Amino acid sequence: MPRFESGTDVNVPVGVAYDQWTQFEEFPRFMDNVERVDQLDAKRLHWVAEIAGQRKEWTAEITDQTPNTRIAWRSTSGNQNDGAVLFEPAGPDKTKVTLRIDADPEGPVETIGANLGILEAAVKSDLEHFKQFIESRGTPTGAWQGEIHGEEVKTR
Repeated sequence: MPRFESGTDVNVPVGVAYDQWTQFEEFPRFMDNVERVDQLDAKRLHWVAEIAGQRKEWTAEITDQTPNTRIAWRSTSGNQNDGAVLFEPAGPDKTKVTLRIDADPEGPVETIGANLGILEAAVKSDLEHFKQFIESRGTPTGAWQGEIHGEEVKTR
């Protein structure tokens, strides 16, 4: 399965960047291809996106969520989409955000797009839009500081 990865430095503290990323239903505000994300419960998300001109839907389960460090997921139904986003302090008010997506392109159009780097460019673009979004706000739209490790969910 191909991996698409990109990173960017965001000029906000790690806690601000992480807290915004926990607001999954806000993703359409900075991810071009994402139409909707519905948070079904603490661990499960339903995604609707348009990829290579085709509407895609899948349910993903958060497999690891460590505050201010990492959120990892895997798809449980629909299109294959697994990945992680990592947060590393890069200074007192700067965060390195790295997004990794493992996704299987379906059909010839998506395969050609993946081979041409279109999906990797989309990941990079989404990160740049996230950077602009959170830097312009300076504060997250919300936060969830619970933890998820496999089946265990701890709320704070």
